[in-house]
Amino acid sequence: MVVHFPKRWAFLTTLSFLAAVGVPSAFADSVGAPFSPGRTFAEKTGEALYANLCQACHMGEGQGAVGAGRYPPLARNDSLRANRYPIYVVLHGQKAMPPFGGMLSDDQVAAVVNYVRTHFGNDYKDAATAEDVKQAR
Repeated sequence: MVVHFPKRWAFLTTLSFLAAVGVPSAFADSVGAPFSPGRTFAEKTGEALYANLCQACHMGEGQGAVGAGRYPPLARNDSLRANRYPIYVVLHGQKAMPPFGGMLSDDQVAAVVNYVRTHFGNDYKDAATAEDVKQAR
């Protein structure tokens, strides 16, 4: 004898199971950083912002990735030489990268841009400032 359950029961059973095993917290723990609440990012440092905002596509060492899309490497990237370019891209997006300007403060944009420009084999000395970001908005 085969018992058929309505689709909504299957959905509710699956949803209950996922809630019981704590899937949302498992995803947050798997990347080593919690999710930011709301529509803005709570992280303040460039390193924390990179971990929660950039790393999923550009990878842990900034090496980029190719798969469902192309995510350019940030490591040893000459395009980061002028700080205005990465500021613009973080604020307004480009190609597959969405704009993050509405979710980050001027200080946060400057922090993540400076982090990327001084890590992953990049050694650009002219730091981006919150004023640079404000002018680019």
